[in-house]
Amino acid sequence: MTIPGFTSTGSKRPQALFGSETGGPQTMSRTEGCSLWDRAGNEYTDMIMALGTVALGYAHPDVVAAVEEAARAGTVGSLPPALEQEVAEQLAAAIPGTESVRFFKSGAEAVSAAVRVARVYTGRDRVVTCGYHGWFDWCQHEAGVPQCVRELRTEVPFNDVAALAREVKQAGPVAAIVLEPVIDGPPDSTWLHAARDVASQCGAVLVFDEIKTAFRIALGGAAELYGITPDLAVVGKALGNGFPIAAVCGSRDVMAAVTRTWISSTLATECVGLAAARAVLRVFDREDVVGHLRDTGTKLLHGLEQVVTDHPNVFTGVFGVPQMCYPQCATAAGSGQVAIEAARRGILFKLAAYNFVSLAHSDDVINNVLETLAAVAERMEAVC
Repeated sequence: MTIPGFTSTGSKRPQALFGSETGGPQTMSRTEGCSLWDRAGNEYTDMIMALGTVALGYAHPDVVAAVEEAARAGTVGSLPPALEQEVAEQLAAAIPGTESVRFFKSGAEAVSAAVRVARVYTGRDRVVTCGYHGWFDWCQHEAGVPQCVRELRTEVPFNDVAALAREVKQAGPVAAIVLEPVIDGPPDSTWLHAARDVASQCGAVLVFDEIKTAFRIALGGAAELYGITPDLAVVGKALGNGFPIAAVCGSRDVMAAVTRTWISSTLATECVGLAAARAVLRVFDREDVVGHLRDTGTKLLHGLEQVVTDHPNVFTGVFGVPQMCYPQCATAAGSGQVAIEAARRGILFKLAAYNFVSLAHSDDVINNVLETLAAVAERMEAVC
């Protein structure tokens, strides 16, 4: 292979999906609805849904029609497209507290931009985080990230109000508190309120990383569902239903800081991503997508809980919320084995990382997934 690590998207490499470089499908040829076909023509029910980027189902006809029209009209130009303003207005109506919007092509890029805006707005450098926010330097401690950059960020555990208050106090002047509102389960009743209060008290910008949660647990994400308005919200993934688009949404006051720094990208406002987002938001407006994801996801979550209860030697628990959840295996090797055996039976399913329902997942599909996982667990118990 000429691509280091087999694929440029680390979470899609076979090791991440199946625990080894062999044993499951390696590459795909096409997708439709909630199905994926490998290069040999084998069909799989996909529960990973491109890492949560697809909430309406693959190749949703409204989105396909919109991007085809945008492509025929010319994807880019030398002036900002009128579509940028239209989609920004749609987001302002959907995301609580939104008075201004800036577009990007990926979630990691957009969260990084939100942190830059917060630093300019507050005149501070330090950031407190909770969750995963991408691969950029500001939020990573990996090789290649300078120590001086690492020292500007402190991470706190999810739902730990005391740790948040303590770290904000110890860190000194904080520019931003950046958190995923949902991590392996819903937030405690006090967690998001405490984050809002702490940020307001210390003068930090509260940023909700809603890349996974917006257009999934609610149209307006956790901010809508739990009634807590951040200063900035970062959205993406399901917004484009598979097309690359993300956005930073927030109050006019905080977002004005973007004019005092340099945040710009050649293809931030190419028309295909914007057209996809407009089509997605129109489908959400026309159909009860959120209700379907909630109901179908609840069936999946409760079914997984029963599978775990029935097979305690294979599984140890279920994590997440209905719209994005996963079972935990007793061992890493077991996780890989379950994923491989499920794939052999036509199901792409992640262990120890989120699976996502979509509008294309029906009750019958979920029943088949649950029956398959139970059969895999029974087989594993029989050979142990």
